[in-house]
Amino acid sequence: MKVKLAFSAVLVVFLVLVTDSSVMAADTRAIDTVLKKTVLETQDFKVIDDFLAEAVQELVRERDFTTIARNRSVIISRKGEQPQYVQQFLQSALKHIQAGFGRAEQLSPEQRKTNVVVNLLILIDGLEDLALADMALARFKDENAVVRYWAVHCLSSPAIVQQLNAGAASNPGPAASIATQLKDIVDSSSVETLALIAGFGATIDIPQGEELLLQVADARIKRYADWTVKHELSEIALLKLLESKLPLSSQGPGGAVPAGLGKPAIAQRFAQLYSYAIQRYLKGQGVLNDTQKDHLASVLVEVQEKCVSRLLGTPQTTFRRAIERANLAAIVDEHNGLLGNGTTAGQLPSKLGFDYGTDSAGAKRMAPIPLSDPVAK
Repeated sequence: MKVKLAFSAVLVVFLVLVTDSSVMAADTRAIDTVLKKTVLETQDFKVIDDFLAEAVQELVRERDFTTIARNRSVIISRKGEQPQYVQQFLQSALKHIQAGFGRAEQLSPEQRKTNVVVNLLILIDGLEDLALADMALARFKDENAVVRYWAVHCLSSPAIVQQLNAGAASNPGPAASIATQLKDIVDSSSVETLALIAGFGATIDIPQGEELLLQVADARIKRYADWTVKHELSEIALLKLLESKLPLSSQGPGGAVPAGLGKPAIAQRFAQLYSYAIQRYLKGQGVLNDTQKDHLASVLVEVQEKCVSRLLGTPQTTFRRAIERANLAAIVDEHNGLLGNGTTAGQLPSKLGFDYGTDSAGAKRMAPIPLSDPVAK
């Protein structure tokens, strides 16, 4: 079996009717002149405001995707760097994008309104400024999945996280507020949106970030447990994020030693989620399609070779060899050796200092929770 090692999240593209796209992009001659100035004059501020008013209005009015993308690019490419210019640009962008959302609410049919809202969110995402990105917060619970995805994207991009982290030490409020609102939508989010939420949780420098990452892991664990999980390939990214929170902090006789003792909750979720992926591969041979099995095989191999190898300090390739030879018994043995069985702790729990909680009798679990058998179709 050829093992796939690449992760690719696919976002469903929404379709609209293409109509007249003959409207030209906003006139950029005046704004380009202002962009070249080192000191702005009073009339220059009006040029900036007029440019954004016209450009955003065209973005709302236009229906052809190619033209819309070109118009967005025109706006984003004129963000500028001169402090006076940037301040006015952001103020005007905030004002006119807010007005654009207002005009979108008056549009019909519903798909037309959705298209405009999504395009305005993509514009906000491209402008990469926290003051503008705050406009996306109100869209976190939108009924449309594509709108929710782009709303979360606006506030979870690396540029926005960097801005939040820059002020987190003195003012963690903005980051904490976003984390709280993201927690409210974890259970209802698509796998693509969950990936964004997990990335935010893993990279934001506040305690609520790890709590958010754990919540996403729990949501995926639950979907494995009840056999409703989809897009298993996404576990590669999530498991790598969990593993990244278990830093290597010191050197021992065998190399780097994980500082996992202070992160038992992260380590436990990593192990349980990885175990469920392994168990699903083993128990799903008769019910999963070839694509699902290939994706799970990729999870097993990629995570062992990239994450487990780093945590244990030695190269790990057993799953690759076992899958290539279709040796399910070897996969079972490796699972138990790495993660534990009913009587013996696995290598990862022993090294990282975590367990799997307690069973119904109150006894400490020495192994991951078993995955139930699939329901025959």
